Amino acid sequence: MPKEAVVLLRAFVHPLALTAFGAFAVVLLMAVYPAETLSSSLRGLSIWWEVLFPALFPFFVISELLLGFGIVHFFGKLLDPLMRPLFGLPGIGGFVVTMGYISGYPVGARLTAQLWEQRLVTRTEGERLVAFTTTSDPIFLIGAVSVGFFQNAALAPLLAAAHYGGGLLIGFLMRFHDRRAAGSSRERGQAQDGRARMRRPSRIAEALKAMHEARLLDGRDLGKLVQDSVQSALKLMIVVGGLVVFFSVVMEMLTHAGVVELLAEAVRAIFGLVGLPWQLADAGVYGLFEVTLGSRAAGTAGTGLMHQAGIAAWVLSWGGLSVHAQVASLLSRTDLRYRPFILARMVHGFVAVALVYLLWGWLGPR
Repeated sequence: MPKEAVVLLRAFVHPLALTAFGAFAVVLLMAVYPAETLSSSLRGLSIWWEVLFPALFPFFVISELLLGFGIVHFFGKLLDPLMRPLFGLPGIGGFVVTMGYISGYPVGARLTAQLWEQRLVTRTEGERLVAFTTTSDPIFLIGAVSVGFFQNAALAPLLAAAHYGGGLLIGFLMRFHDRRAAGSSRERGQAQDGRARMRRPSRIAEALKAMHEARLLDGRDLGKLVQDSVQSALKLMIVVGGLVVFFSVVMEMLTHAGVVELLAEAVRAIFGLVGLPWQLADAGVYGLFEVTLGSRAAGTAGTGLMHQAGIAAWVLSWGGLSVHAQVASLLSRTDLRYRPFILARMVHGFVAVALVYLLWGWLGPR
């Protein structure tokens, strides 16, 4: 093959070239289907305004306030003896775990980026933290998925155990991620613990001192802190809303172009090889792009509750490319890498499915 042809082929298969080609194809489809483009945009905007904005905006504001007041540093000191041996993280990561699991994606990534900006976590620790704190919130898992889509509230304990239990297992496994780079941070924490034991202050006294020092370092008064928190949360919500609308339109265009059906045929063939019902293929394809669509398709597949719960657990744990785009936009302001996150999402999805089948006899609906 001529050298010029090889260079041209490499340029064509470059990720940026493929992305540009895909964007151009979507624009052409939007011109062909203008009515469907408008309706899908409005549908995505409705999801953002009616579901995501009221669910996420208060948590974004509160998290900013807690960081400014130094309360995050307080809990960081208290949780340090627990977080380091289990997850290889400083105690301040415990606050991110709690907030991420309560408020859902992408709050964990948002808080981790903030901790990195304040130099409270290293790159390795931030990658570990994002990998297992990007989860669904309990309200969505129970209210929307279990009750709304499956119409079976008894399914909630099983999905919660598979989803959050799998997330914690991923967190334990991520403690081995990039251990060589994390060595200096871990040694620094051990040295600080050693000096603390020599002085023998109480853990609560250390935590209060850390909170006071963080508050002095921040320096903003209450009015300025509230104003900055609201502005920062609004900016992030606009980004989240834009991504939701964008992926809603992309999914609609791919459906009209037949791409979704082609992917569904490929997934049906794979499911047939592993013995899963082929009717779950639509849920897998929709869940690849968006959590809500995938969960709804899993609830209406009609293949038997155990298999439907398994694919729903995969959808919740994978998160959908829409959530991935939100996390990637948050990580773009830091030096945290996206690759550990996507690998963790893949593993989390399969672990959650395995936990559904393993726990069905104990937690499955009767």
